[in-house]
Amino acid sequence: MDDRSGTAELRTAEDTIALGARLGRELRAGDVVVLSGPLGAGKTVLARGIAQAMDVEGPVISPTFVLARVHRARQAGAPAMVHVDLYRLLDETSVDLLAELDSLDLDTDLEDAVVVVEWGEGVAERLSDSHLDIRLERASDTDVRTALWQWSRP
Repeated sequence: MDDRSGTAELRTAEDTIALGARLGRELRAGDVVVLSGPLGAGKTVLARGIAQAMDVEGPVISPTFVLARVHRARQAGAPAMVHVDLYRLLDETSVDLLAELDSLDLDTDLEDAVVVVEWGEGVAERLSDSHLDIRLERASDTDVRTALWQWSRP
């Protein structure tokens, strides 16, 4: 697999989870994943696949109302996954993501975790020089999604 960029057609939720797992195996502590796409595109389902590959605890559900959830690693020394949803902050004119995450007192050092951000495009990239941008799209006349991804690594 070319880890720098790619495209995939996702016919089912299982396909979306499998892509998340495939990409998730490449993630390391300090990486940021930015998930974008319209409501219902499958961002949280993709995050489940990433969590599966990272072998972290807890069910992965949308953190819309709490903004962020920490999923601890099951293996010692492996990174946690911090799952963030910025949807509620979209109406804010100047979101300071770092300040928002700090105010949540997540009880984990973001440098020792993989941060997966839904609705964070244009903002979350500031968290790390190493980020994976994933865009999910869906045509209005089908349930098939298209995923496009691109790594930005120094």
